[in-house]
Amino acid sequence: MIRHVVMWRLASEDAAERVEQAAEVARRLNALDGVVPQLRAVRAGANTVPIDGNWDVALVADIENADDLEAYQVHPAHVEAAGYIRSVVASRVAVDFEV
Repeated sequence: MIRHVVMWRLASEDAAERVEQAAEVARRLNALDGVVPQLRAVRAGANTVPIDGNWDVALVADIENADDLEAYQVHPAHVEAAGYIRSVVASRVAVDFEV
């Protein structure tokens, strides 16, 4: 099993807008549950503790193997969510590790 962990920093300088966008990113990612068959588990959430240096949104997803991770990346529902995410994000960091 591969655990896919991604975090994003949003581009907006406006704190209220960042909160709204982070919630929308999380909503779109959580909506992939039950839609993308390669996802064994998925959970996304917006940062709730405004500590300097924290990222704005995080995703933790469990996927069976590298082939399924690739299939998840190109699934139309993920591609649609990723399009919105790219429109509001300044930077992204990710790691994939075996569990």
